[in-house]
Amino acid sequence: MSLGLGWKLKGDGRSLAPGEVVAPDERLDWPRTIGLGAQHVVAMFGATFVFPLIMGLNAQLAILMSGIATIAFLLIVSGRVPSYLGTSASFVGGVAAIRAQGGDSAEVTGAILVAGVVLALVGVAIHVLGSSLLHQVLPPVVTGAVVMLIGFNLAPVVAGIYWPQDQWVAILTMLFTIVVAVAFRGFVGRIAVFLALVFGTVLSWVLDNTVGQITSVLGGATEATEHVRWDTSGIAGAAWFGPPPTTTVAADGTEVAGIHAPSFSIAAVLLVLPAVIALIAENAGHVKAVAEMTRADLDPVMGRAIAADGVGTVIATSVGGSPTTTYAENIGVMAATRVYSTAAYYVAAVVAVLFGFSPKFGALVASVPGGVLGGITVVLYGMIGLLGAKIWKENGVDFGNPVNLVPVAAGIIIGIGDVALTITDNFSLSGIALGTIVVVVGWHLARVIAPSEMRSAAEGTAISVGDHVYGDSDGIDDLGQEGYPGTRGPRDPDRDTRP
Repeated sequence: MSLGLGWKLKGDGRSLAPGEVVAPDERLDWPRTIGLGAQHVVAMFGATFVFPLIMGLNAQLAILMSGIATIAFLLIVSGRVPSYLGTSASFVGGVAAIRAQGGDSAEVTGAILVAGVVLALVGVAIHVLGSSLLHQVLPPVVTGAVVMLIGFNLAPVVAGIYWPQDQWVAILTMLFTIVVAVAFRGFVGRIAVFLALVFGTVLSWVLDNTVGQITSVLGGATEATEHVRWDTSGIAGAAWFGPPPTTTVAADGTEVAGIHAPSFSIAAVLLVLPAVIALIAENAGHVKAVAEMTRADLDPVMGRAIAADGVGTVIATSVGGSPTTTYAENIGVMAATRVYSTAAYYVAAVVAVLFGFSPKFGALVASVPGGVLGGITVVLYGMIGLLGAKIWKENGVDFGNPVNLVPVAAGIIIGIGDVALTITDNFSLSGIALGTIVVVVGWHLARVIAPSEMRSAAEGTAISVGDHVYGDSDGIDDLGQEGYPGTRGPRDPDRDTRP
């Protein structure tokens, strides 16, 4: 099997003619390729370290392992699918549920590791049996519902943990995110989350030095205390170079996540397994998007891409890192530059690994104020949920059909309301896990017992998330993307017949 490392120089390596693209197995000259790799790092940066913070994992380790997982992904797909594997948001709801039940980081990463194994096995099955398996088991109505309940289940996390830490910084950060995402096109719009992090952090510093400290309940605490909004005390003492720290327990008894071995709990695994459905949709959409942009048939490699994402997640969580997924932000960079070379992604991965060996960078990321996270997550979590509606819309799901309406309605309310089903004194299903089971099993059961005319009408079209594409549960939807609405690729003036 080819490793896809033999890139051909495109033209003179410096410029492209109108309409010309750089294919995955081509590259520009190395200075330009390195510059493009740096753009990919900036594009994935915000969401990749926001989500580890939200899940209580180590951001420095997440950046390091995202680079390593990306290299593994590119090797597995033989360089045919250009992609960066950043931190996945699909697991945030399950992780919140694990921690609410007293689970620590080892249980969190162990559960996600098992989910990564399941995702890899699904990818192998798709590779062997064909991509039609996706539509048969997970039709758009089911996939959209699971993505929606994963996103909206997170609303209490924003309301109860992040927003109360500093409501005014949160709302201003939220407004900044909306303005940048909508008002700015292209690259600036695609890094709205990263820019919002910078804005909110600087705003917190200004307020600390003008109006003084704030009294609020910090995340994980039970009582309000007076404190600075942006605590930089850990940054100065951190070394510039060194590996991520190992997991320790602070003086106040709280866990400080770092490198650690995972542990395994069936209850925890069940809470994160629904995220596998979202990841399948994300990866399928990513492959469809790249295929459209490069005008290549990538169906034969779709199973390998899904399996490679699973392998990336296993690699990352085996040392305590965060789960991975293909990143829509980086597809946007490719669409804007017309450079699909995997050489740029290898550069981005190497740069991420270098950042991962800087404890000072890790301390800087860990210092992001809770109010800033509140303003960003209120947007991101809602976007995750609405991606489910996007999948329904783009696949023409008919909710006038009871086969679609009834089981999906029940599953979504169970997921969002965190409804619980107690099995034994020590085991229960709730929230995302129970909601997903109701949606998947309920829909297939309804389809079996429904009259033939309802059954055929419920099948819908083939799954189309090629637009997960410019928006996945990794965080940023099609912010600033120059393309067809909801789309699989950049706008092509030669093929665009819109008025």
